[in-house]
Amino acid sequence: MAALADATSTAPLRDATASADNDGALTVSTPAKPPARRARTTEKETRIIDQPGFVLHSYPYKETSLIVDVFSRDHGRIALIAKGAKRPHSKLRGVLQTFQPLSVGWSGKSEVRTLIAAEWVGGLLPLEKSALLCGFYLNELLVKLLARDDPHPVLFDHYVSALNQLAHDEPAAIVLRKFERALLKESGVAGDWSQCTSSGGQVESERMYVIDPEKGPRPARPADTWPRVSGKTLLDMEGENYNDATTQAQSKFLMRFLLAHHLNGTALNTRQILIDLLQL
Repeated sequence: MAALADATSTAPLRDATASADNDGALTVSTPAKPPARRARTTEKETRIIDQPGFVLHSYPYKETSLIVDVFSRDHGRIALIAKGAKRPHSKLRGVLQTFQPLSVGWSGKSEVRTLIAAEWVGGLLPLEKSALLCGFYLNELLVKLLARDDPHPVLFDHYVSALNQLAHDEPAAIVLRKFERALLKESGVAGDWSQCTSSGGQVESERMYVIDPEKGPRPARPADTWPRVSGKTLLDMEGENYNDATTQAQSKFLMRFLLAHHLNGTALNTRQILIDLLQL
C-alpha cells in the first residue's frame, strides 16, 4: 500500500483519477482539458477632434437625429450619427449644411460613428444659382465613387479648390473637368494619361487615342466605339489646361464615358440636370 500511496501522490497524477478494474489492476484516467478560451479581440474605439470636413449628404435617423455623410481631410468619407440634430433648438441644425467648411469631431468603432463636435470655420463664399447645382454634382460624385474610411487628402484639397472656384464664378465646365479628373486619379481608377499603355512612350499630340477604362490611353482603332480624343487633349487634361475649345469638348464626352463605366451604370441625378440645363 505504501508503494500505491507513493505512486498516486506524484505530480503527474495530481489531477488524475485512479481506480481498480476487475483484476485489481490500477488504471488512471486523466480528465480532458477544458477548451482554451479565445482571446478577446476588441476593436479600439477611435476619437477624432478638430478634423477639417464638409457635409456631403444627410438623411433622417429615428425621430430627432441625422445620419451625416462627411468628407474629412485625413479620414476620407465617413458616416456619423448626429444625435438630436433635428430638434428645434439643436446647435447642429445651422451647422450641418453642405459646402460649409467645418471642424468636426467624432468617436466610436463601428462603421457609423457618433458626432461629438461640429463647428463652422468659414473661409468660403456660399454657392449660388448654377454654382450650387455644380456643388451638389461634386458631392454626388464623392458619395457614389469613394469608399468609406479611405483617406484622400489631395482630393480633399481639390474639392475645396473646386468649391472656391465655383463661388468666384469660374467657368463651371472647366472646374468640373478638373475635379472629375482628380477624382479618378486620386481614387486609383485612372493613371497618367500622358503615357501610352500599348507602347510605353509619350502620348503624341497629333495622334488620336481612346482611354481604356481599366488600363489607360492607347492609339484609336477603326473599330473603337469609345470616345476618340487627340493626344493634345490628354496632355492638356494632365496639365489642367482647358483653354482650347477642342480640349473642352473632347474632355466632356471622355469624362462622361469614364464616369459611367466606373459607376457601373448608376445614374447621377445632378449630372442629368446639368446636361439638360447647362450642357455640361
